[in-house]
Amino acid sequence: MTELPPIITDWFAAKAWTPRAHQLEVLQSWNDGASALLIAPTGAGKTLAGFLPTLQDLIATPHEGLHTLYLSPLKALAVDVARNLTTPIAEMDLTIKVETRTGDTPASRRQRQRFDPPHILLTTPEQLALLLSHADAPRLFGSLKRIVLDELHALVTSKRGELLSLALARLATLAPQMRITALSATVARPDLLADWIARPLPQAKTDLLTATGGAPPTLSILKSEDRLPWAGHSAAYAVPELYDTIKQHRITLLFVNTRSQAEMLFQSLWAINDDGLAIALHHGSLSVEQRRKVEAAMVAGRIQAVVCTSTLDLGIDWGDVDLVVQVGAPKGSSRMLQRIGRANHRLDEPSKALLVPSNRFEVLECEAALEAVEERHQDSEDPAEGGYDVLAQHILGMACAAPFDPTTLYAEIIRAWPYRDLPRHLFDRILDFVATGGYALRAYERYARLRKTPAGLWRIANPQVVQQYRLNVGTIIEEPMVRVRLVRARGFKKGQTTGPIGRGGRVLGEMEEYFFGTLVIGDTFMFGGEIVAFEGMKDNEAFVSRAFAKDPKIPSYMGGKFPLSTYLAERVRRIIDTPQDWPRLPDQVADWLRLQRDISVLPGRNNLLVETFPRGAHNYLVCYPFEGRLAHQTLGMLLTRRLERARARPLGFVASEYALAIWGLGDLSALIRTNRLSLAELFSQDMLGEDLEDWLDESALMKRTFRNCAIIAGLIQRRHPGKEKTGRQITMSSDLIYDVLYQHEPDHILIQATRHDAARGLLDIERLGQCLARIHQNIAHKPLDRISPFAVPMMLEMGREPIFGEGRETAMAEAADELMKEALG
Repeated sequence: MTELPPIITDWFAAKAWTPRAHQLEVLQSWNDGASALLIAPTGAGKTLAGFLPTLQDLIATPHEGLHTLYLSPLKALAVDVARNLTTPIAEMDLTIKVETRTGDTPASRRQRQRFDPPHILLTTPEQLALLLSHADAPRLFGSLKRIVLDELHALVTSKRGELLSLALARLATLAPQMRITALSATVARPDLLADWIARPLPQAKTDLLTATGGAPPTLSILKSEDRLPWAGHSAAYAVPELYDTIKQHRITLLFVNTRSQAEMLFQSLWAINDDGLAIALHHGSLSVEQRRKVEAAMVAGRIQAVVCTSTLDLGIDWGDVDLVVQVGAPKGSSRMLQRIGRANHRLDEPSKALLVPSNRFEVLECEAALEAVEERHQDSEDPAEGGYDVLAQHILGMACAAPFDPTTLYAEIIRAWPYRDLPRHLFDRILDFVATGGYALRAYERYARLRKTPAGLWRIANPQVVQQYRLNVGTIIEEPMVRVRLVRARGFKKGQTTGPIGRGGRVLGEMEEYFFGTLVIGDTFMFGGEIVAFEGMKDNEAFVSRAFAKDPKIPSYMGGKFPLSTYLAERVRRIIDTPQDWPRLPDQVADWLRLQRDISVLPGRNNLLVETFPRGAHNYLVCYPFEGRLAHQTLGMLLTRRLERARARPLGFVASEYALAIWGLGDLSALIRTNRLSLAELFSQDMLGEDLEDWLDESALMKRTFRNCAIIAGLIQRRHPGKEKTGRQITMSSDLIYDVLYQHEPDHILIQATRHDAARGLLDIERLGQCLARIHQNIAHKPLDRISPFAVPMMLEMGREPIFGEGRETAMAEAADELMKEALG
C-alpha cells in the first residue's frame, strides 16, 4: 500500500486521525497511472481522498501552472471545499495555491486566472466550458495532471453532465497525461459511472473503488398526535412538533422539496419562535450574499436550524448538524440517503433523520422510504444520453477557441460517454445547424455563425458570435427571472399609488417572472423569510417594500419538484396490498386503508384500480397508478382525448403523485357497464402513439420545451451585451422560430431535440409506458354510488382554492370532513 509523505502523515497524527483504506486506495490508483471512481457514503472523507494524490504530487515535485481541476455541481460546494482544503494546506505550511472560479467570482480574478492559474482550481461545468472557448486553453490546460469530479452522480443525469462530458473529451486532447478521480455517493449502477469517466481516456486504466463500513442511519417518521391532513404539502400540522425538535438538537437541517414550501415553513416556524432561536432560510432564489451569510453562520455554529431545498443536498461539511428533517415525502431512497448524510458527516457514527409526511398518502411513501433506506437500496438515475442542443453549444464553443477540422472534432466528441454512439451523419447535421441555422433558417444572416475556410476548417463568422456565446454559455434554463429589489414604501389608496417607486435599495434575490404577472400593486407576498408588498416593475426588476399582512401570498416557484421514484412507488403499492403491515402505520392511516377496503377495493401491487362515481352534477373517474405527477399529468391529457372520442364529455382532470381524477358530464359507470367504454382500450399502450403525437402537436408544451432547447443550442440568446431579454421577448422569438421550423422543416435537429426532451423529462413517457404494460389486462373497476375514502384527497386537490394564511388549513380540514361524511354514507 502507498505511503503518504511524512508531512501529511504528521498532519494526520496531529489531528489524531489515520488515513482510511479507501483514501489510500485512491492514492495507489494515481501512483499506478490510473483514473479512479470512488463510491463512498457521506462522511467517508471522499473529498480528502480526491485531493491526497494532488498534495502528494505537489509536495514531491514543484509544478508550474494548473495541476488539478476540481469540478462540482454546486457553487456553494466549490466554496466549501476550498475552505476545507486551504485549512490543511496552511496547517502543513505548503506553498500550494487554491482558488475558486464560479459565476460569483469577480471578473478581474477570472481574467487573471487564465494567465496566472493556481495549482488547484475549483470550478463548475459552465466555467470550464467558458475557459475551453478561449484561444489560450491549450496553454492553460497543457500542464493539467488531475481532474477531481465531486458528487458525480448528481451531474451525469442532467444536461450539465452532458456539457461536462464534452469538456472532459476536449481536456483529454489538450492534456492526454491527465487522469480523472471521480467521487460519488452510493449509486444503483457504479459500472456506468466508471465507464463514463473512462471514456475520454481509453489509454488509461480506470479503477472502481468502494468504501466499506459506515454506521447505518437512524431514521424515524414523526408520530404526530395531531390529525394528518388528507391533501396538501405544507405540513403545517407538524410545525409545533418541529419547533420542539429544533430546540432539542444543536443544528437541524429541514429539507423541503420546493422553494415555496421552504418560504411557508420558515414563516410558520418564525411565527412561534418565542425562544428567539436562530433559524435561517436557504434556497436558490435568494441572493448569493444571503446564501453565503447563512453558510458562514452554519460553519461558525451560530445557527440552530436551516430550512432548505436541494441547494444543500450535496457535500457541505458541517459536522455539527445532528439532525436532518425531511418535510414531505422524499420521492427517492438515494435522495433521502444523500440528505441523511448531511447529519453528523462522520462515517463511524449514525446519522439521524426524521421524516415528516405532509398528507396521508405521503405517510405510505415515507414508510416505503424508511424500508428502502434500511436496506441501503439505491434508486439513482442512470447517466443521460447526449442531447443535440448541448452538442450544438459545445461545437460553437470549440469554434470560438480556434478553427476546427470536423473529422478531428467528431473523433473527440464520441470519446464523451453520452455521445459515444453518435453517428457521423447526425454530427454533420448538428454542425450544419450551428453554422447556418439549418435549411429553413439559412437565408437569414443572423443565424450564420460559422464559415468554412479554404482549408476545410470551420471558424467563427464574426466576433459578435464569440461574445454572445460567452454571455449565454450553460445548460441551466430556469423560468425567466427578475431581480427583487427592496425600496421605501409608497402609499396605496384604492388600488392607486401615491408616489413614484423609490430607487436604490438592496437586491433580496430573484423570482420567476410569471409570478409578478399574478400580482397587482399593493399585493403582499413572502420572500426571503419576510413579508413584502409589490410596488411595481421596470425592465428586469420588481420593486417591493417591507409590509405587514396576515395573509401574504406564497410564491409558487416553477423549479424544485421531484418525481416519485419508480422503486418507492412499487413499495407504496405493496404496503397498501399487505394488510399485515398496516399495524406499523399511524392509526388514522391504517383506519383510512380499512375504510377504503370496506367501501371500495384497494389497489393491488400490479393492477390498476379505477373507481367511477357520481357527485353533484358531474361524474368522476379516479385511478391510482402511483407513478408520479408527471406521468399522471400526461396520462390525464391523453385519457381526456380518448374520453372525448367516446362521447363521455370530460371537463377536466387533476393529477397528484399517487392518483389521477377526471370529471365530466357523461355517466362513466353506465358507459363501462354497457360496454360503450372499454377500460382495456381506454388504458391501452397505443395511446403513446398517435394520441401522444396529436396532443404534442397541439399543446403549448412543445413550444416551451423548444424555447429551452433553442436557448441551450445558441439559436436564441437570453443575454446581450449590456442588457438581458425579458421572458416575454424570449418566448415571442422562440414561438416564431418554432412555427417556421415546424411548418417548413419538421425534422429540424432542434425539433428532434425538443421531442426527445419532452418525452424524457416533462412527460415521463418511458415510465408511463411501463405502467401501461404493467396494468395490461389487469384493471380492477369499482363502480360506486358515492366518493371513496381514497378519492377524498383528489377531490381536495380538485376543489382547492388559493387560500393563504391560517384559513387555508382550516378550510381544507373542513372540506375533508364533509367529503369523508359523504364517503361513509
